[in-house]
Amino acid sequence: MNIYFDSTHLYYLTQYLPVYHLLRERGADCHFCFYREHGMHEAIERTAAREGLQFHWVENRAAAASLYRAASPDWVVFGNTFPDLDKLASHTRTAQLYHGIGMKSDVYRPGLMDMDIRFIEGPHYTEVLQRMYPGRPLLEVGYAKLDPLFGVSERRPGLDLAAAGLNPDKPTLLYAPTYYPSSIELMADDWPQQFSAYNLIIKPHPFTLSKARYHCQRDKLLLWSRAANVHFPDPDAFNLLPYLGCADLMISDASSALFEFAALDKPVVWCDFLKVRWSYRGPLRFRLKKRLDATIQQYSDISVHAGCFQELKTRVEEELANPSRFSGKRREYTRRLIGATDGNVSARIVDYLFSH
Repeated sequence: MNIYFDSTHLYYLTQYLPVYHLLRERGADCHFCFYREHGMHEAIERTAAREGLQFHWVENRAAAASLYRAASPDWVVFGNTFPDLDKLASHTRTAQLYHGIGMKSDVYRPGLMDMDIRFIEGPHYTEVLQRMYPGRPLLEVGYAKLDPLFGVSERRPGLDLAAAGLNPDKPTLLYAPTYYPSSIELMADDWPQQFSAYNLIIKPHPFTLSKARYHCQRDKLLLWSRAANVHFPDPDAFNLLPYLGCADLMISDASSALFEFAALDKPVVWCDFLKVRWSYRGPLRFRLKKRLDATIQQYSDISVHAGCFQELKTRVEEELANPSRFSGKRREYTRRLIGATDGNVSARIVDYLFSH
């Protein structure tokens, strides 16, 4: 079987790689398609070499469609919409493996439902999508990205804190904010110093590092990087899993990463203080509401919230002192949003691809 993975951005690999490795074990011929227009060329080539990926460069989506038509694979797996599905070879089937747990309304876009199959995480998304798109092909399998964290314990990804320059005797906090709307600009310039009793792993969204408009966020990151208790993963380190595995608590905004960490039944502090552009405020606030997935608000009690930076330290201290306080909600909402966490999500996906 011949399969292509449409890799619009490097971080899509976190969802693809668990499936890819199992496909390779079963003898499939797998290829990855990367887009020059989105940059990070050197990081992509280093990652592809490290992971042993067969890959192809294309300039844009039109070029990707031409590649897929010429290659004529059995399957193309997408992590987002693809407008040129009608240009693929007639026998090539398409699968949607969305690149993250949807915190934004993009997860419900019509184009995501145009594939031959859409793999769904938990019953929340199954119910919403069946209501919005009755009769469209869905298969609820779970969230493939997290498989390595629920597999064999000896092979679970993690981080050597001492090798990363951190103190293994301190609690470790993972700050993984999204790029927009984000809490980064409203965090204190000296917050690493204020949190000196903790290791801080700061893992921003790749767009924070690569998009010109987020230069103010990068200024903050540079300032924080000088603190001795801070570890910044290299930009090549697209995979969040090692940091999810080693952290004791996560600080985040309304992000996919927040629910991924909660799936490990570890405490989260949800930041409600966000920097919002003028074009999303006042009478234009409807743009922000349209961007975010309103249905996710019913799950906002999965954790404690910090309404401003000044509350953050107290919230962190409270959660570390009583880490099981929200355990019931974390388990309940993980079942609803992420679905099965048995380490076999990739196997269910691969079984489907081979059987069809």
